[in-house]
Amino acid sequence: MTIRHDGITAEWLGYATLRLEGEDTVVYLDPGRYGVLTGEWEPDTPGVGHPATRDYAPNDGDVVCVTHVHHYDPDGIRRVAKDDATIVAFEGINVRDSSRDLERLSDLDYDVREVSMEDELVVDDVPVWTVPAYNREDGPNVDGNGDPIHPKGFGCGFLLSVDGVRVFWTGDSDVLPGHSELDVSLFVPSISQSYTMDRYDAAELAEAMDPDLVLPMHYNTFGSLEADDEAFAADVARRRVPVVLDRD
Repeated sequence: MTIRHDGITAEWLGYATLRLEGEDTVVYLDPGRYGVLTGEWEPDTPGVGHPATRDYAPNDGDVVCVTHVHHYDPDGIRRVAKDDATIVAFEGINVRDSSRDLERLSDLDYDVREVSMEDELVVDDVPVWTVPAYNREDGPNVDGNGDPIHPKGFGCGFLLSVDGVRVFWTGDSDVLPGHSELDVSLFVPSISQSYTMDRYDAAELAEAMDPDLVLPMHYNTFGSLEADDEAFAADVARRRVPVVLDRD
């Protein structure tokens, strides 16, 4: 399903992959992983996301943003990016932090712009701001040693403006100081039960942020990301914030 909002379209393609389209520009956020673009994805919750028969490779993306190494998928990038696309990727992506056999960003055959946690740039007429994204040391998303699963400096979130519509994808992050102060029209939070803000925290942030629309993603890909999206939508709606679910 494609969501239409203030003249742009947004489509959740599964896991952390979001497609945004304006009048002349297509932007992808975190394309790929877990078979969401190859037709191999079998989400744990039937009816959520897109069918496993999908083979998605439109090569129509002008800008492709990558938040951190967990969401870095060179094959996914090649499936969505135009030949002359610009890749905007967090500078801390280190392929040695992954058990997957990954190409380095510098080996990709695209113009790659590496960004820090708090950066500002314009790419193909799209203003892009990066936002810190991490798990708090005193929060619930820590490993068996008590260390954050996504420590500070491991990734970023993206706030970008497509045809003047400001879209915020949190990346893999807890709710952090400053999030609620962002000027956002379309808020795209993770609502999974692990690794990131959960549906309760995301609903509270939506109320504080007061965007024009909320579209959750990054949930129900597998068991540890399970979330009740209908309960989330009801919670957000009770807070008088418009919300929509992207479902087939």
